[in-house]
Amino acid sequence: MAKTRELSKDTRNKIIDLHQAGKTESAIGKQLGVKKSSVGSIIRKWNTYKTTYNLPRSGAPRKISPHVVKMITRTVSKNPRTTRGNPVNDLQRAGTKVTKATISNTLRRQGLKSCSAGRVPLLKPVHVKARLKFAREHLDDPVDDWENIIWSDETKIELFGTNSTRCVWRRENAELHPKNTIPTVKHGGGNIMLWGCFSAKGPGRLIRVKERLNGAMCRQILSENLLPSARALKIKRGWVFQHDNDPKHTARVTKEWLRKKHFKVLEWPSQSPDLNPIENLWRQLKVCVAQRQPQNITALEEICMEEWAKIPATVCENLVKTYKKCLISVIANKGYITKY
Repeated sequence: MAKTRELSKDTRNKIIDLHQAGKTESAIGKQLGVKKSSVGSIIRKWNTYKTTYNLPRSGAPRKISPHVVKMITRTVSKNPRTTRGNPVNDLQRAGTKVTKATISNTLRRQGLKSCSAGRVPLLKPVHVKARLKFAREHLDDPVDDWENIIWSDETKIELFGTNSTRCVWRRENAELHPKNTIPTVKHGGGNIMLWGCFSAKGPGRLIRVKERLNGAMCRQILSENLLPSARALKIKRGWVFQHDNDPKHTARVTKEWLRKKHFKVLEWPSQSPDLNPIENLWRQLKVCVAQRQPQNITALEEICMEEWAKIPATVCENLVKTYKKCLISVIANKGYITKY
């Protein structure tokens, strides 16, 4: 049966006025062109609740009791990788039949939603301790010190590719909690490998690494690009070089070359890409490259170089000036991975 149109507020008030004037339900219905049953319903509501507005409806009772809701929420909070099928089967064995959609709705009402688990570097206790030590030691460093650093890193950019995902139940702003992430480890590969650097003055050189990236190759890259980048950026004397603890960076040939050149190197905690502001530039670069949709490796390399050159110096300056916030986040997160 089709749903009838709801009576307007004015019509309901007229029904009550005519009723209080002594008219019958039939007479009121004929005068206003309303069914007698509708007139009677409005009058009964007025006599009982002294209002003609629609009253809140209770709806169908929920199949899951508040106690069971707490139990499901507690289970999912302890193990965010729990699937909806687990509580469905548990409830069915207890005599309550629910659907997966019911479980989803129940968890959403508790502030939990299904999201793809984030991928972060695998952190061991020694890494967490080193990250906290780094953040606390440099928390009060002046901005001028950070502006006098040349930040560097490598990244790979693919033409095409998909990353496997896994869903977890988590609360808002909890995407980087260890239970809600998938640890990853560094490994080579990718369509093209890039090395780049930047400072608060702007982006430095960006080059494609075509050969196997080892200690000898790393030394060659630095010898050909590090000092020219420092000169092009017009960074003041006494600048500090930053790179992570990848084996190619800590190789004897690399360390020996840096020592002979008398370059100051920032002591760096392992497994800490979130502490390197160049990661923000990599992300921006990859977004811009993806929007241009290169169709081959040659085009991919050309577009990378073009988009890197377009990065404004103000973006680089802001990344360095706000670096203290990154250290504060690491301390607040007890040494675990933070947002880039």
